[in-house]
Amino acid sequence: LEPDASWCEPGGVPASPLGNGGAFGGKSTSMAGDVARRLADEHGRAVRVVLSREDTVRLGPKRPPLAIGVGADGAGVARLARPSIAADEAGLRASIAAVAPAIDVEFVDVAGPEVSADLRGAGWAEVAAVLSSLHDAPDRVVAPNGVTASAWWEDDRLVVDVDCGDALDDVVLRSYCLGAAHMALGMVRSEGLAVGVDGVPLDLTVRSFGVLRAVDTPQIDVRIARSDGEPVNGSDAVFAAVLAAAWRRDGFAPRWPSAH
Repeated sequence: LEPDASWCEPGGVPASPLGNGGAFGGKSTSMAGDVARRLADEHGRAVRVVLSREDTVRLGPKRPPLAIGVGADGAGVARLARPSIAADEAGLRASIAAVAPAIDVEFVDVAGPEVSADLRGAGWAEVAAVLSSLHDAPDRVVAPNGVTASAWWEDDRLVVDVDCGDALDDVVLRSYCLGAAHMALGMVRSEGLAVGVDGVPLDLTVRSFGVLRAVDTPQIDVRIARSDGEPVNGSDAVFAAVLAAAWRRDGFAPRWPSAH
């Protein structure tokens, strides 16, 4: 979790916070650049803005909490938390419709931090994982960008297969897929964020998020399928497929994280 950061000269274009790590989409709407530009213009000198780790957690957008119910035919409803009118409802509806057109999307007003459709697989990955539970393993997901990923278990080893076109670099792709698989395992099994009754996050340290420890992470085998298509992002599809496989492995617990 690299803190949001930017710098700017008077009248200039602020440096993108994405240059300090993209946080899986969490920095796409960061205020750091706008603040750097405003302060640089106000004081007539270059300004660097770095949020504290605590403020990064408080102010950064989150995945929308959601509840999903589906029938055997794949039709159902997904209810997503809407903390404010600024929630990207259109983006969330569109991404879910791309993988599950028979799922109705409803928004429920709650107190909480801002939510965003820009985060990795926000909304659609959870829905895809639930729909995958209607079928036998291996869990196979087709992401909105057309990438196909499958995940299954061989004893205690997690196997992932991804087809995302003609990969530019196998090493880089494999590392992104490993990170996505670890993120999915943690989301199903251990990670969470506590908020107060006023909706302000209470968990402000990396340790408090419940990120899956290395010692608790299974061996992950990433297999890259060969195809002639244009290279596209493959890790989001892997994230969704591993959500499904981890949930299946843990007996389809009714709540995530299953350890709580």
